[in-house]
Amino acid sequence: MNSFKLWLPLLVLIVIDAQSARLVRSDERAQPNIVFVLADDLGYGELGCYGQQKIKTPNIDELANQGIRFTQHYSGAPVCAPARCTLMTGQNLAHAEIRGNRDSGNGRIFPGQWPITDEIVTIAEVLKAAGYATGAFGKWGLGPSNSSGSPIKQGFDRYYGYNCQRNAHSYYPPFLDSDEKEVRINAYPVPGHDKKPEGEIVADDYRAENYAPDLILDEALKFIDKNKNQPFFLYLPFVEPHVSMQPPQKWIDHYPQAWDAENGAYRGQNGYLPHPRPRAAYAAMISDLDEHVGTILERLKKHGLEENTIVVFTSDNGPTHGGSDPRFHIGGAACTFFESAGGLKGFKGSCYEGGIRVPCIVRWPGKVTPGTETTVPSYFPDWFPTLARIAGGQLPPTQPLDGIDLTDVVQGGPAPHRTEPMIWDFNGYGGIVAIREGRWKAVRRDLIKGKQPLSWELYDLELDRNETEDVAMNHPEIVKRLESTYLNTRTIEPDFPVPFLDHDARAKIKATLEIK
Repeated sequence: MNSFKLWLPLLVLIVIDAQSARLVRSDERAQPNIVFVLADDLGYGELGCYGQQKIKTPNIDELANQGIRFTQHYSGAPVCAPARCTLMTGQNLAHAEIRGNRDSGNGRIFPGQWPITDEIVTIAEVLKAAGYATGAFGKWGLGPSNSSGSPIKQGFDRYYGYNCQRNAHSYYPPFLDSDEKEVRINAYPVPGHDKKPEGEIVADDYRAENYAPDLILDEALKFIDKNKNQPFFLYLPFVEPHVSMQPPQKWIDHYPQAWDAENGAYRGQNGYLPHPRPRAAYAAMISDLDEHVGTILERLKKHGLEENTIVVFTSDNGPTHGGSDPRFHIGGAACTFFESAGGLKGFKGSCYEGGIRVPCIVRWPGKVTPGTETTVPSYFPDWFPTLARIAGGQLPPTQPLDGIDLTDVVQGGPAPHRTEPMIWDFNGYGGIVAIREGRWKAVRRDLIKGKQPLSWELYDLELDRNETEDVAMNHPEIVKRLESTYLNTRTIEPDFPVPFLDHDARAKIKATLEIK
């Protein structure tokens, strides 16, 4: 077992004892509460404050008005589970334990994803050791209940939501997970996948008694109420707008009927559930998410916690990608209609900008200048050292971290120097590697698919934000330098193998590099 974890209970006692013994001056600021909101498959261009014209997101837009908006923030991965792993552990995909979506395979209906190990230290454990109450409400995806990856075994005092992301394919599932127990919420649940090739499609046919996002929100509010008098870390990995599309009717009715006149109903031909008004439904899911964020902010205000709470809002990856029917993205999502990627190349599952560049907003009264923005490139591994510093937590001495501390950046200052580039070593979608260093971004695809990966691509993001011109042939020395840096830092993860890199091929590649 990790030695840091063995010391956690003692560290908690020491922190509590020190806090009770210390006389706090009236001008001394207490540890700030931390609220971290993680949307699911929300694209870079799907918020009003990031240029969205059709979908209404007033609460998140106001959050941006009150805080700082990141214009070059990235997820740690282009899909769910590995993105959450990089966020929780502070390690990029060249080092992380989870590098793709993979089920644990223990035979249950919703088994949960491949678990992170007991040895890894999460940011929740660091904050708990610093005296924080810790709660997570939403989609976890890093290991089943009663496994080493359970949120309760990874530093959270309270958990409620979808432990398994496959269960989260329906907003009316049979159960949710409460700590490490399954709680039945719908006697007649709605499976997340169906087709209806013919006949009328009725939205109510895909609804049941209890709407999971509302139940998750209620439990999160209870956590705030319970812990309002002590520092807390509230992690909110909300499930919207990930398909299936089953949003409340009030939000569907908010959007024009004319939107869906062109393509008509979605019949499930690209997976997940049918819907009679897919464009309105997709917008409704984002509006419902926005309303839930507003409810959380109102509860903080009710308890007078606004001034001493840092709120971070971001997304786990880019928007839903296309499928076999070009009229609809997967699940019927209208991501082309809404320009969900904000003009960037690619969608979810891609390591182009549209798959990994995500919105990010930080509000921290008295620390962050309202209505500002930063162009500093940043990504999920950065939040581990950042939140640890803000909370006064101790970084794990034996766990290498890949992020920089963004505390000064959110306050309008310069970014600390990165000793290594930002790296994505993604085990899904054929195997993709992406490396960003300054203005340069290198991408290589098909590392698992086929006998030979595709050639490296190189983009100058200062001149070509949308990655339209591959300049690898013009700058071979930059490609070689980035590849060498990546190979020299990459670790082999047996649970997510890349044969081309894991064995003899890696040594051969390194031996033939000409380092400039």
